[in-house]
Amino acid sequence: MSTANTALVERESVRLARESGRTGVVIIGAGINGISTFRDLAMQGIDVLLVDREDFASGATAASSHMIHGGIRYLENGEFRLVKESVQERNGLLKIAPHYVKPLETTIPIYSTFSGVFAAPLRFLTHKQGKPQERGAFLIKIGLMLYDTFSRDGGSVPRHRFVGRKKSLQQLPKLDREIKYTATYYDASVHDPERLALDVLRDGEAAHSGARALNYVEAIGLDDGGVHLRDRETGIDFHIAADVIVNASGPWTDLTNEALGTDTAFMGGTKGSHIVLDHPELLDATGGREIFFEHSDGRIVLIYPLKGRVLVGTTDLEADPRQPARCTEEEVDYFFDLIGHVFPTIAVDRSQIVYRYSGIRPLPHHDDTAPGFVSRDYRIERREKDGSPTVFSLVGGKWTTFRALGENLADHVLTELGRQRVASTVGVRIGGGNGYPRTPRRRMEWLRQNVGDTERGRTLFVRYGTRAAEVAAFIDDGDDTQIVGDALSTRELAWMVEREQVRHVADVIFRRTSLAFTGDADAAAVQAIAEALAPLLGWDAARIESEIEDMSTQLRDAHGVDIDVSVTSA
Repeated sequence: MSTANTALVERESVRLARESGRTGVVIIGAGINGISTFRDLAMQGIDVLLVDREDFASGATAASSHMIHGGIRYLENGEFRLVKESVQERNGLLKIAPHYVKPLETTIPIYSTFSGVFAAPLRFLTHKQGKPQERGAFLIKIGLMLYDTFSRDGGSVPRHRFVGRKKSLQQLPKLDREIKYTATYYDASVHDPERLALDVLRDGEAAHSGARALNYVEAIGLDDGGVHLRDRETGIDFHIAADVIVNASGPWTDLTNEALGTDTAFMGGTKGSHIVLDHPELLDATGGREIFFEHSDGRIVLIYPLKGRVLVGTTDLEADPRQPARCTEEEVDYFFDLIGHVFPTIAVDRSQIVYRYSGIRPLPHHDDTAPGFVSRDYRIERREKDGSPTVFSLVGGKWTTFRALGENLADHVLTELGRQRVASTVGVRIGGGNGYPRTPRRRMEWLRQNVGDTERGRTLFVRYGTRAAEVAAFIDDGDDTQIVGDALSTRELAWMVEREQVRHVADVIFRRTSLAFTGDADAAAVQAIAEALAPLLGWDAARIESEIEDMSTQLRDAHGVDIDVSVTSA
């Protein structure tokens, strides 16, 4: 974050929160689970303030595998409650967030028939990996039959199917010819997770006038009246009186509790890394499907097409939340190895990586349990200290179950406040999923009527869903200039500043658009965005240069992308 040579002007949203001085609930952590809880409480008419020391959806929420899935592998852990909840929520999100959550055909390559039959019960009982042993067709078949019973949503989700080598290679000819079978089932992917999180947040803000959300504001202490906050943009400290504090800081939950004056050891997150490849041959080889399989070390990994690129992941390594998570060269080698395992004739090299990223999963403390067997379920811890506001700490949680988790956490808060639930989020459409046209013909009609059936109109529709109509009307209400081709314009940036609290170039490139993910965040794009944001945010020339340098550093250090910033100083 940078503030070089810029007047420290307090944001109106921060000023209003500071001057009000009180709310019912403060939620610390604006990842998807904090945001979901924020929306749920707002829908109950609760005054609630959501804060995050960084941008919205910038932590673990932004480092996911882009999957909304039922967790077929959790069956092996015996987590049947979680699987049931996950598939219900997956099916629900396909209906309430169709602009971002899409069906995902998933294929498992299988190399044996009975492998792992004797090892699986031991893994189930002990939750220890032991010597890696491949799961054969028999075990996978049993798992998929169980998964079907949880997953089918009244028949709207197709049953799994098994085919042999010949038919598998007809469908996916680049697969390893040593396979014996493939199994195919359906899950879902989330194409723009950060934007989905923003949609949920904006719905919360719209639900109740007493619901406010602030990025770049951190919690620095707790007292008997509420919580002390700091605006990281200006350095201004202020106090908010509150009845309940919700710590939804994900893998940083213990660190937040430490800042609030309580030592906890709830968390034990693991690092997961991914790479994104611009590789047309590999993209074509996937046949539009996710390839989901067990690698030689027993780790479940994936290869799947997204936004014209190929996403490959993920690792599961012990991590320290005090240190930044980075995708290492050893992990890249691991990814290349797993690609070669499934598609042995396809060559891959580092020049084809357009983006890499890594995050820490918000998993519970797990002692000697193997990382792959640590529960992906969640729990809620309650703490009360010296008359201070009650603090609820969220331990665990995953993307797929964010709605149900937010409801559960909100119910704990409502009980603490002595309030009754008055609304449910079940089946409530999210943001740009309202009125979303489901068929190609209706989408074309909607585009023509609302944003124009042009490349720019289609970009807005993919980015915002049906909220694109509102954005397009805003764009049309002023002078607009394209700044990154059809991907972005000056009026859309103004929308992002006014309605989505953009404060930095990184907010735009990483979370309001897909420019970084697709490898389109080059030096020219970074400079154009910085210069277009300057009049909107009151930046001088020094601040523009600082933002460009900061963006270059983030791309290089966290994402393995080098841009030639010398272009910007010409």
